[in-house]
Amino acid sequence: MLFPEYRPRRLRQNEAFRRMIRETTLSTDDFILPLFAIGGKEVKNPIESMPGQYQLSVDNLVETAREAFNLGIPAVMLFGIPDKKDPLATSAYANDGIVQRATRALKKKMPDLVVITDVCLCQYMDHGHCGIVEGHTINNDATLDLLARTALSHAKAGADMVAPSDMMDGRVGEIRNALDENDFSNTPIMSYAAKYCSSYYGPFRSAAHSAPKFGDRRTYQMDPANSLEALREVTLDIEEGADIIMVKPALPYLDIIYRIRTEINLPVAAYNVSGEYAMIKAAEKMGWIDGKKVMMETLTSIKRAGADMILTYFAVDAAKELNG
Repeated sequence: MLFPEYRPRRLRQNEAFRRMIRETTLSTDDFILPLFAIGGKEVKNPIESMPGQYQLSVDNLVETAREAFNLGIPAVMLFGIPDKKDPLATSAYANDGIVQRATRALKKKMPDLVVITDVCLCQYMDHGHCGIVEGHTINNDATLDLLARTALSHAKAGADMVAPSDMMDGRVGEIRNALDENDFSNTPIMSYAAKYCSSYYGPFRSAAHSAPKFGDRRTYQMDPANSLEALREVTLDIEEGADIIMVKPALPYLDIIYRIRTEINLPVAAYNVSGEYAMIKAAEKMGWIDGKKVMMETLTSIKRAGADMILTYFAVDAAKELNG
C-alpha cells in the first residue's frame, strides 16, 4: 500500500510532539469568574442547578475571588441579588447596592484584581425584565438612563470595567457618555453585543432570581437563528464606544464567535453560560462523561473559535488543572 509523503500521525505519537504543534493553548489569563453577590454575612447558599457555585455574601465573595486570583485568574464578573426589587430597579444604582458594596470590598482587598460588573436591571426589577415596563412592553429609550446610572454607580464604587447585558438599543453610547462626562473616560465597556434569547440561561435565572414574571425576552435578545444580525449588533456597539464585545452563550454559537473574530478587530469575549456548565456537571454526576476532560475540551473549543477571554463557572477548576 502506498502512503502519502506526509503522515499526520508522525507528530501525534508522543506528548512532547503533541505539545510542540498544539495550535490552541488555554491559560488562566483567558478566564473571567462570574460571582453572585448577596446580602448578609457568612452566607454561602449552594445553587442547586449549578453544583459548586454559590450565592455569596461580600465576605465570602472576597475569599472566593482571592482563591481565583491566587490561581492566576485575572478577573471576576459580579452579579447582584438585591434585598428589594421595584419597577425602577433602584437597588441597581444605589450607592449601597450589593454590587457596589462587593466592588468596594474587592478593590480594597485585591487592588490588582480586575472587577467587571454586569450592568442590567432584571435582578432589580420586580417584574424580572431588563427594562422599564409599560403595560407588557419594554420601553427601550426610558431604560437607557437607568442603565447609565447603574454603570456610573459601579464605576464610582471602583469597577475596572462595566458590562451591559440588557440588549437595549443605544445603551453602550448612553453609558459611554455618562462615564466620559463624569471623569471615567478610562473605564472600558465590555458589551454583551451578541446576546441570544437562549434556553441555556435557566440555572442563572434561578441563581440570580431574575426570571421574568410574564412573557419572555425575545423582543430584545437575539433570535438564535440569526448570524448576520450579530454582526450588525456588534458593529453598532463598536460605533457607540464598546471596547470588548461578547457572544453569549458560547457553545451553541461557536460559529458566531468565529465569524466575529475574523471580521471584527476588537477583543472578543464569550460566556460559557450556566446551562452549558450544568449539563456537563449533570452528565459527570451520572457517570456518563469524564467531567474534567469535557470541561477542558469545551473551554479549548471556545478559545479555538476565536474568544480572547472566556467567562466561565469552570474558571477555578480549569485553573487548577492548568496549574497541575
